[in-house]
Amino acid sequence: MNCKTADLSTALRSGRDDESLMNEEMHEADEHLDKLREECGVMAVYNHPDAARYTYWGLYSLQHRGQESGGIAVSNGEDITDLKGMGLVSEIFTDPVLEKLPGHLAIGHTRYSTTGDSALLNAQPISVESTKGQIVIAHNGNLVNLGTAKERLERDGAIFQTTSDSEIIIQLIAHSKQSMLVDCMAEALSQVEGAFSVVMLTRNRIFAARDPHGFRPLSMGRIPGVDGAPDTIVFASETCAFDLLKAKYERDVEPGELIMVSEDGVTSRYFNRSTRQASCIFEHVYFARPDSRIYGRWVQKSREEMGKTLARESGVPADLIVPVPDSGVTAALGYAAESGIPFNFGLIRNHYVGRTFIQPEQRVRDFGVRMKLNPVRALLEGKRVILIDDSIIRGTTSRKIVRMVRAAGAKEVHMRISCPPTISPCFYGVDTPHRRELIAANQTLEEIRDFIEADSLAYLSLDGLKHACTFGDEKPNGYCVACYTGDYPTQWVDVNEILPAMQSIS
Repeated sequence: MNCKTADLSTALRSGRDDESLMNEEMHEADEHLDKLREECGVMAVYNHPDAARYTYWGLYSLQHRGQESGGIAVSNGEDITDLKGMGLVSEIFTDPVLEKLPGHLAIGHTRYSTTGDSALLNAQPISVESTKGQIVIAHNGNLVNLGTAKERLERDGAIFQTTSDSEIIIQLIAHSKQSMLVDCMAEALSQVEGAFSVVMLTRNRIFAARDPHGFRPLSMGRIPGVDGAPDTIVFASETCAFDLLKAKYERDVEPGELIMVSEDGVTSRYFNRSTRQASCIFEHVYFARPDSRIYGRWVQKSREEMGKTLARESGVPADLIVPVPDSGVTAALGYAAESGIPFNFGLIRNHYVGRTFIQPEQRVRDFGVRMKLNPVRALLEGKRVILIDDSIIRGTTSRKIVRMVRAAGAKEVHMRISCPPTISPCFYGVDTPHRRELIAANQTLEEIRDFIEADSLAYLSLDGLKHACTFGDEKPNGYCVACYTGDYPTQWVDVNEILPAMQSIS
């Protein structure tokens, strides 16, 4: 049976009880405006004289996927150099730093931790020396069979440098008995279960792969060579990174596919083609930027259709459509277009407030939403307002926003959510609260409406969401909707359920 052992071992080592863990999780949720937290972003560049800088630019475009740490590894064909740091990529990779990373191959990573401690130790890319040479990996996702794989590797003599699940993959490659490196990689990837979109670097090659379900996105692009020079091949978690590099989107890395880029060109092989696709639908709801093409589909198109469908399903008389910035903007545009109700920015977000203001005192935490959002009284006063947001997780932030809009003079406040109720946590690279903290898992629609103090509340239906994310596609994607249904595409064990029992035994 599979288990999120990294989370379990961290909890047991800390010696904290379940109640303290729950309190900490609630505190963290308040800090992040009651939103699901981004996973990670990966980037790779093959055959460019300034590969490190191009990788940095790509990571800059992917910063929304993780703000905890960043790293770049670069090869000049002989030696691999890597540099990692805590914080935003712009803070880590200044011009003097980038000048110390010469080479024409590079991979990069921007991280938000879902397993493993939040520390420089676990910043990626992660490098391992082996009999097959130095291998460096950057990983977006979350593995769910860590325990069995790690135990087997440690019996074989593996020494783990980090507490991150990402190192499992690279250790499996290093300990493979296959003779060819690409065969070692294919064998290793076939042994791990869960979500992984990875880029890997050796002295003279770049590799890219996605798990057989295709949980997380990963795309390939191309920068045409100048004056007959070979093309530059790039990989990124989202295609918005290609725009800054003037790279043309070529295709997605397919689920279960391993791509190798070398001096011989681009080659591909599949390590699994029999698994049903289950790409994370929440990428279209919230995580990905609207200007990205995810799973072969534009995010902007999906979100606008979510808003239109939401208006058809749960329209209500109103004077003004107001998005909760920034995540609700695109769906609100669709809602306004379908309903004919005017759209305007009745809430203004302060983009220059970082996380440094967060303090443990409750009075400061309560002040957080007001520091980040401010109502436009001239627009809201005396109006019937429809607030559009992408999700309600715990409900605390939604309640504060509804109160804020009422205090600015709104006559009615109606909340509309552009996805179904979130009732289950994600185990595939998204940091979600435990089920007991998900308001929709524990309260009825009317109870949630009463809690957030809205005049009415409606969510987009699951069928409506699926329609919005497949509308107009010739080949619709298969999506994972486990956060809305509790039906997971892989086996798993929730460590928060077994932790109290284990502690009572110990």
